Amino acid sequence: MTGLDTRTTISLYPELFGGDEKTLLESADFRVLAWTYPSGVRALALENNRGRVVVLPYQGQMIWSAVFDGCDLTMRNMFEQPRPSATVIGTYGCFMFHSGLLRNGCPTPQDDHPLHGEMPCAPMDSAWLEVGQDAAGAFLRVGGEYEYVMGFGDHYRARPSVTLRAGSALFDIGMDVRNLAGKPMELMYMAHMNYAYVADGQFVEPLGVERTRVRSSVPAHVKPTPAWSAYMAELTEDPSRLQTLNTPELYDPEIVCFFDGVQADARGDAHFLLKHPDGPAFYTRYKPQQFDHAARWILHNVDQQVAAFVLPATCEPEGYLAEKSKGNVRMLGAGESASFSVTTGYLAAGEVRQLEGDLKR
Repeated sequence: MTGLDTRTTISLYPELFGGDEKTLLESADFRVLAWTYPSGVRALALENNRGRVVVLPYQGQMIWSAVFDGCDLTMRNMFEQPRPSATVIGTYGCFMFHSGLLRNGCPTPQDDHPLHGEMPCAPMDSAWLEVGQDAAGAFLRVGGEYEYVMGFGDHYRARPSVTLRAGSALFDIGMDVRNLAGKPMELMYMAHMNYAYVADGQFVEPLGVERTRVRSSVPAHVKPTPAWSAYMAELTEDPSRLQTLNTPELYDPEIVCFFDGVQADARGDAHFLLKHPDGPAFYTRYKPQQFDHAARWILHNVDQQVAAFVLPATCEPEGYLAEKSKGNVRMLGAGESASFSVTTGYLAAGEVRQLEGDLKR
């Protein structure tokens, strides 16, 4: 710890979360509000002068919504509020969830795991707030802990977090996992960010990727149409046809792409943008050293509209058996830990220009 580093930790407990929003903490830079939805799900809002993220501290610490500079970052969905659910499919309306950790992706009929694994709606054992200052400035963080233990099976501790900075519409999403068992555990993790669909939005990878592949397998929940199948054949031949979101009628059923050889800058960061026609952008950066896979998910219909422009992961989202056969299931030794972090959010038009200029230097 340096002289610049200060932090205060505040434990959270269920009784703090009444039916109506109430302020738990307020400073010149931040505000924290807590409440309980009519569904019974407890929520926590982290706010700065640019906007807010709403985190569900006891339900997988998923991020339910994010709004910055008046722009809603979250996919259009069918849920007016989060719902208590053991699996993510029962409350699939959030901005972000932690997909994994033992299993990840869409199960095949031969798989025995739920969609995206056990972590998205995990009942957290504890949650807390941190407020402080470090070398990057003032910050506000919500964190939590979940211990997974199964007799004669796996045993791990997961510690997710969300960090908001003063004056920024970007925020950090973290996940630390430690294998508490006396034997190795399999690890499959994806930072599943469900961004809003942007009409005529443009996908931009400033540093480039070596190859983009269109998913060839068809999960059970996807019902192909002739037009969609023809479009998928075209994309397979030329993935660059999907650089602009200008044919929404062809994005139902969903389209999934995989990235190979994601390029990083001198600090090891990869950068992805979904640029809006009027200048701003949704933005994500991450380290390919932590996430050696990445995907893109697009869907547009009456009920759901999403443009998840990059989903960093340790594997592809095709279910356990498929990923195991590809050699994509990572092993975490007894007592070992793994840490993951992404920075994501909203960039105003001027911030987009500054980022692009910095990356050209």
